[in-house]
Formats: sequence, structure tokens, C-alpha cells
Amino acid sequence: METDIRFTHRSIVEQCKAGNASSQYELYSRYVDAMYNVGLRFLGNTEDAEDIVQDSFVEAFKNLDHFKYESSFGAWLKRIVINKSINHLKAKRISVVPMEAHEFHLADEEEPVEAEATDILKVKKGIAQLPDGYREIINLYLIEGYDHVEIGEILGISTSTSKSQYHRAKKKLLEIINEL
Repeated sequence: METDIRFTHRSIVEQCKAGNASSQYELYSRYVDAMYNVGLRFLGNTEDAEDIVQDSFVEAFKNLDHFKYESSFGAWLKRIVINKSINHLKAKRISVVPMEAHEFHLADEEEPVEAEATDILKVKKGIAQLPDGYREIINLYLIEGYDHVEIGEILGISTSTSKSQYHRAKKKLLEIINEL
């Protein structure tokens, strides 16, 4: 019998909606590490990631009545963490540079660099060294799997700006990795 992912942990979520503290702790325990990793990838700072995760759980538990099983609880919570992380970066005035502010031509792109043999640790170190705006785009596209239309909606930018930022971020990441 196949289980619909949207209903994973449904009984625990329903107990949380009823105010059961031990069920809240169980949900927290199941998701805290994964959500911390999401926050850390976006923010690059352990203290900020910890704060964002705690705030996200508080918001999730306050708003459980709005969770309607249209996605899994984990996906819903992850969206809260991502939104809070992005809002935190915006509050620090870290912005995505609009495409119009730079001359950028897709036809002038260099040949892709083969990165298959690149050590995963180098990639992680490289991502950590990216400017926040570039790290945000790389995380949303490569790590979290959002497409450029979704990224545009999340960040409040156009799809073409998302694409251009991604291409610039990828180029910068490859430069950093090659220097490591």
C-alpha cells in the first residue's frame, strides 16, 4: 500500500493541532536538523540559522490550522524556513542585483567547466564563500530544486533576473572552486 507523502506524520500533526506538547516536541525532533541545514545554507551563519529555525517552528505551530495537507508537513515547514531566511537577508539589505544593472549576454557564456570530479567539500566551501545574493540563488535552484519561475516569485524578481543571477552565481562559484 502506497502512502501519500502529504499525509506523512498526519496523526502527529493532528495531535499538535490539539495542543499536545509531546507531539510538538516529536515533530520538532524529526525536522529540526533538516531545517537547520536549510537555514544554514541560506544564511551561512550558525546563530542566524538557529534563530530562523526556532522562529519557523514557532510560526508553524501557531499556524497549524492553516496547514491543509496540500504538501507534506516537512515541505510546508521548509517553505517557512526559506521565506524567513530570505526575509532576514532582505532585512540586512542584501539584495539580488537586477539584470538591467549589468551587461549580461547569454551568447557570450564560456563553455561549461566539467565539475564531475570536483570534491563535494570544495563545492560546499565555495558556496559558503559566495556573496549572500548569489548563495541564495544557488541554494534555491541547485539545492532546494526550485525553478526560475518559483525563485522569481519567492524573491520578488523576474524569471530572467533569476536566470541571470544563477548564471553569474554559477560562474563565480566555479571561479572560487578553481582557486581552492
